[in-house]
Amino acid sequence: MTTVLRMAVDVPLRRLFDYRCPSGVDAARLQPGQRLWVPFGRQRVAAVLVELASSSAIPEAKLRSATALIDETPVLDPSLLELLLWSAEYYRHPPGEVLSAALPGALRTGAAALETAEHWTLSAAARTGELPPLSPRAHKLRELVELLQRQDAADEAALGALSSRWRDHVRELEKRGWVRRLQVTPPAAPRVAVAASAGPEPTPEQRDAIAAIAAAAGRYAPFLLHGVTGSGKTEVYLRAIDAVVQRGQQALVLVPEISLTPQLVARFAARFAVPLAVLHSSLTDVERLRAWRAARSGEAPVVIGTRSAIFAPLANAGLIVVDEEHDASYKQQEGFRYSARDLALARAQRLSIPVVLGSATPSLESLERAQSGRATLLSLPGRTGGAKPPAIHLIDLRRHAATQGIATPTVLTIKRHLDAGGQVLLYLNRRGYAPTLFCPSCGWAAPCPRCDARLTVHRRDGRLHCHHCGTEQRIPELCPTCGDATKPVGQGTERIEETLASLFPDVALERIDRDAVRKRGALEAALDRVTSGEVRLLVGTQMLTKGHHFPDVSLVVVLNADQGLFGTDFRASERLAQSIVQVAGRAGRAERPGEVLIQTEYPEHPLLAQLISGGYDAFAAAALEERRSASWPPFARVAVLRAEAARSDVPMEFLERARETAIALAVRGVEILGPATAPMERRAGLHRAQLLLHASSHSPLQRLLARWIPAVEELPEARKVRWSIDVDPLELF
Repeated sequence: MTTVLRMAVDVPLRRLFDYRCPSGVDAARLQPGQRLWVPFGRQRVAAVLVELASSSAIPEAKLRSATALIDETPVLDPSLLELLLWSAEYYRHPPGEVLSAALPGALRTGAAALETAEHWTLSAAARTGELPPLSPRAHKLRELVELLQRQDAADEAALGALSSRWRDHVRELEKRGWVRRLQVTPPAAPRVAVAASAGPEPTPEQRDAIAAIAAAAGRYAPFLLHGVTGSGKTEVYLRAIDAVVQRGQQALVLVPEISLTPQLVARFAARFAVPLAVLHSSLTDVERLRAWRAARSGEAPVVIGTRSAIFAPLANAGLIVVDEEHDASYKQQEGFRYSARDLALARAQRLSIPVVLGSATPSLESLERAQSGRATLLSLPGRTGGAKPPAIHLIDLRRHAATQGIATPTVLTIKRHLDAGGQVLLYLNRRGYAPTLFCPSCGWAAPCPRCDARLTVHRRDGRLHCHHCGTEQRIPELCPTCGDATKPVGQGTERIEETLASLFPDVALERIDRDAVRKRGALEAALDRVTSGEVRLLVGTQMLTKGHHFPDVSLVVVLNADQGLFGTDFRASERLAQSIVQVAGRAGRAERPGEVLIQTEYPEHPLLAQLISGGYDAFAAAALEERRSASWPPFARVAVLRAEAARSDVPMEFLERARETAIALAVRGVEILGPATAPMERRAGLHRAQLLLHASSHSPLQRLLARWIPAVEELPEARKVRWSIDVDPLELF
């Protein structure tokens, strides 16, 4: 009976590909999760074995053979492979691209999964005396041969001790047939459980949370750790992970941004005398492969990483932690559109281990999960060390004059805190100098030639930038329409930095946004200047809201709270509330009392009133009730079919046909909304539109998607557009 290999190939096709076994490879050696070289078109590519079958729909005469087996042991263990295949089905994405996303780049191109070292040994011909003798004058060659005769094989260190030019000598001996090269897998380092260094004494609430997590060892148990900023969530993580390490198991810790990784790694390294594996997108292929191997072998008991680290191999998993679980960065927005937070729950369930989702501002999905009993709520309601929550005040911009976006009461409060020795953080989620270059004479505003958006002024480099498609232009000296002078309108972080420098010329200032900390290591250096006290004024974007600890910050200013008050997306208010609460939490973290100023032109807005009077809990309770009434997530399931093309009519034609196809499938419980153009219709030169599927629960939506997406792929209009499906989207755009 012919053994058929069902292979996942890294191509954008929603199917597996059948191959025969490689010549000379016994099918008994093959297991799902191994990589093999396979011919694909005119190329040879590394593919992952998904299934062994006894037959194929392809005629046997046309079935091609895999070229060679790459791995003796699977690179994807059964549990992780099953999760990835489930994810491909749930998110309706090509399985080859899903499995590829779980592997470091080096493994996708055939690198060895196991770390190997080069050794050299004498060839069989050299040992049996079949080769001509070496010249008596070839002293170094003879010394090298004598060494290999004494110890059978030698590594780089042993050969380097003989001569600094040992590589030249080895190459010469290889050419003459005396020496052959070996790839040797070094023995795994023994695992020794090392006690964590002493941390601060836990509060009663922390002890309860730590005990609850410890009691769930060995079974699936989802926890929502809801702690206000400064309540010590990280200490709960550390102590829960310590128990896991002591049992000889591994913990996987996810963080939303690379910017958080250095601080968290430093805290973990200070507490655990064990190797840490760190995985994020800024690593080189070599660094990422090394960390992947350490996680897979169990050499690293603690694995820390960003979104894609949810696919890290674990030799003996004991716990998964998702820090800042509410953060939108956990949702992949291109290609394989998965949610790392949701997959953390799915993976923990398959591994039968506890999973902790932590946040000061939990997502409404996680709060609903806890309220419905599908997760256990662990609360840390107070700050550690007796620190008090900051006092929050609204600054009405309609009543107070402003200097380049900073109101007069705000300036006076900044001065008061600086004079008292505190640090001040100003938050504005808008980088650049100004959002618009405007002509007061004719009303011209610099447009992006490829998007329905205006270009942002970046005065530092003298350019106009589109933050949507990346288009850049020089700032024109005069209006191209009427020839009069133009001026930048509005404020970005660059302009706020300039204003603060003029208002407080003797105070050290730091700007932290994607433009200012672009170079590798720049963010860490900037944060070091802040935490050391060298910097007294700090201005930045959302990068500053995500878990950073600034013990001397006594005042936080939210410069423009109105950006998200009237957003078109149903999650806009949730994101605004989270960002305000997160950045406000940077104030008063140590013994200094904290203060927060929120500048707004709508001080009577219900969202701001809820945050001031009842905090995030009051906002979340009201928002959940609104979502329940309107039947939006988390009380419903949605998926979005998006399409884009160079002509404006083509995406709508495709989506109309897709809508007709969905209606013909007649799945009860799924509502089809649209199609409609995207809020920003044209982006990067392409016109965009979308079709929304809305269902009261998961099952009917997935039943429709399972039949609908294959039918959509077959539509003639599908070849005229670039389209994608997004299940559980975070944004509707």
